[in-house]
Amino acid sequence: MQKIPYPSAVGSLMYAMVCIRPNIAHVVGTVSRFLANPGKEHWQVVKWILRHLKGTSRVCLCFGSGKHVLNGYTDADKASDVDSIKSTSGYMMTFVGGAV
Repeated sequence: MQKIPYPSAVGSLMYAMVCIRPNIAHVVGTVSRFLANPGKEHWQVVKWILRHLKGTSRVCLCFGSGKHVLNGYTDADKASDVDSIKSTSGYMMTFVGGAV
């Protein structure tokens, strides 16, 4: 794993996540936990993310033609992550029926 550019690839994924692809935030956060000591399985996941980005490069948001209404949804899970024993939460905003 010494010759594999794992930190550089994860950094590039973080840049893409912040600028144009927020949908990969969770998985990029997960692979970034292993920057100090990545294994082969972590590199496989990074390659899978890159293939996903390439395969969905022409996918875009499409909004409906209904009322211009912004809706927000949220959910929380209290400490059920057995690995870190941390609570997680998430949210989703929709505008005219499309997730933003």
